[in-house]
Amino acid sequence: MGPGDLFRVLAPLSHRADPRLLIGHETFDDAAVFRLSDDLALVQTVDFFAPIVDDPYQFGQVAAANALSDIYAMGGEPMTALNIVGFPTATLPLAILSDILRGGQDKVHEAGALIVGGHTVVDEELKYGLAVTGRAHPDRLLTNAGARAGDHLVLTKPIGTGVLATEAKRGVIAAATLEALLSSMTLLNREASRVALDLGVRCATDVTGFGLLGHASHIARASHVTLHLRAVSVPLLPGAIEAVAAGATTGGGGRNLDYLHPLVQWNDVSTTMRALLADPQTSGGLLLAVPPARVSEYLSRVPGAVDIGIVSPSGSAAIVLE
Repeated sequence: MGPGDLFRVLAPLSHRADPRLLIGHETFDDAAVFRLSDDLALVQTVDFFAPIVDDPYQFGQVAAANALSDIYAMGGEPMTALNIVGFPTATLPLAILSDILRGGQDKVHEAGALIVGGHTVVDEELKYGLAVTGRAHPDRLLTNAGARAGDHLVLTKPIGTGVLATEAKRGVIAAATLEALLSSMTLLNREASRVALDLGVRCATDVTGFGLLGHASHIARASHVTLHLRAVSVPLLPGAIEAVAAGATTGGGGRNLDYLHPLVQWNDVSTTMRALLADPQTSGGLLLAVPPARVSEYLSRVPGAVDIGIVSPSGSAAIVLE
């Protein structure tokens, strides 16, 4: 499902106002935030998908890191998680499921949270993910709506997981490229989130299925700004350009491009780079709008973070590529 489909699905649904609901689905943020008291809010999310890598343990790790990322993208701290599983018992041994759950549990424990249960159904296609509950201070949140003109756009992980996962499924990915892909997808966004809160950052999203530009468009929409991105500054995973050149594509990438077409001023960005900027990511990094006085310190404290653009007042396009 692309971003445009999501808008159409949610549009007919009625909205029930509640002052305790600080962030719902209206701004397409990564998780919901519900105030419990003046200094405590719950942050809740759910995410699951079919295997993106062949190794069951690694799949569990990636899926868990991906789900946990939604909590970090809101400035939250994960506390508990519930497993969500669809498993083809007729075609796969249960030992595979044990390895998947072990990978997910190890990543949740790395985040300082606990697996407290879950639900499993028999399904024709294997799926795994988590429903995660975290906590945050109601006055210290990261949201899509927090970008301001003059902020710098910072990306904390390279992109290209979608096309590289396609290469991996084809069995044509180089060992070093696969290692870099797995390292990126299993890296928690915990430190990127903590440093953002330390420095007073108020805007972030994690880059996942809608691609870098799709999630950037959510910031532009919610914050009523235009994002100027330097395409040449966007970090790419090793082998990503070569994968696109070799014909690695995803259905999600095509849907993302269709949605983005009227929202983006593409200028002279190449077809290959356009594909990567719209490439659906799994367990991608955070895209943050960082106040200019805090950019240098943020970059120095978060390994791999890159300044890729700037926020301006709202213009004729949601995103301008330079």
